[in-house]
Amino acid sequence: MARPCKGVALCDRLDLMRIFGAHFEAEPGLELHSPDRVETPDEIEFALAWRPGPEAFAPYPNLRAVFSIAAGTDGITVSRSLPRGIPLIRLRDPDQALQMAGFAVFQVLWHHRGMADLLTAQTHHEWARTPGGASPARRRIGILGLGHMGRQIARSLVALGYPVTSLTRSPPEPEPGVAHLTQADRAAFLARTDILINVAPMTEETRGLLDRALFDALPRGAALIQLGRGGQLVETDLIDALDRGQLSGASLDVFATEPLPKGHPFWDHPKILVTPHVAGEPEPKAVVENVRRGMEELDA
Repeated sequence: MARPCKGVALCDRLDLMRIFGAHFEAEPGLELHSPDRVETPDEIEFALAWRPGPEAFAPYPNLRAVFSIAAGTDGITVSRSLPRGIPLIRLRDPDQALQMAGFAVFQVLWHHRGMADLLTAQTHHEWARTPGGASPARRRIGILGLGHMGRQIARSLVALGYPVTSLTRSPPEPEPGVAHLTQADRAAFLARTDILINVAPMTEETRGLLDRALFDALPRGAALIQLGRGGQLVETDLIDALDRGQLSGASLDVFATEPLPKGHPFWDHPKILVTPHVAGEPEPKAVVENVRRGMEELDA
């Protein structure tokens, strides 16, 4: 019989039990327990988490692994109670990658085809056609990061005819139709990017990555699509770049503080499209399968 999964819902911003609990109950040999219902913490060997609190892991001295419900793990690694040395297993969900790619394509079209201007024209009852510029060949796309999500985004945009270039720390596995540059060619990458999509992982090197220097290295009138991590964006630099016309617009799905505070200037900025961290949602079945697979590999 498979070892029971004594996972623990550790996230204080998402009700993991409500979303995933029933799916674990439907899987023989897998159980998911909320922290307030754990009677014997010493028996807990596996945890399921997204953004746990600083002491979330402290009650469980025998953890063997922590599973993330997301592709990233930076929300977990900041917890000071995370035991050192145990496996931290991220989620790789093909469906979530497709969601992310579709969302990115929408945002690219939003900026490329001037959808914000068209909506404004509609409110004024204006028939505001702008001839030319509709071909995808006219908008060069740059992708920061080419992991699981970045690759699917790149494939989707290539299929639509957009010129796509990625920027990574080291040369990645080739992706048909995608040009690859590394950090040594960062200046050339930015200079050829009309729409920048950030899906880079959160590291000390990428914290504050999206700043004035980067924006000024893009062609004037470029657009930003921020799908990475909120801490990678210098918010005041973005507003400044938009206000002086260096950037023509920005789509933001992630923020340093979530939910975005009601009085934040992003809400009312005419060149910013705000979405509430919805670019890709994990499928419960994929989360359960990831936990089962990870447990089997640890027990092998």
